[in-house]
Amino acid sequence: MKKGTMKWFSDQKGFSFFTPDDGGDELFVYQSSIRSKDFRSLTDGELVEFNVESGNNGHTKAINVVGPDGAYVKGGSRDCRGGGYTCLGGKYGGGEGG
Repeated sequence: MKKGTMKWFSDQKGFSFFTPDDGGDELFVYQSSIRSKDFRSLTDGELVEFNVESGNNGHTKAINVVGPDGAYVKGGSRDCRGGGYTCLGGKYGGGEGG
């Protein structure tokens, strides 16, 4: 497996592009290729391991994305990544006094 470090991941769109640690072309990764025990996402700076596959459109993409040594990725919770109820102090609209 190859290794890489995530630069960013869009939870809303469910994908990212990143460069493998060994250089080379930027790779596309879609949330369905992420191995997670919960919500499939990646955090900025997260270390990952992955395989590479050529897509139907000719672009290369990362598949079987896991954490170091095959562990689940850390990712983030669905609630906090989108500024949801839990992250706003239990109230929609800005937490305290919302």
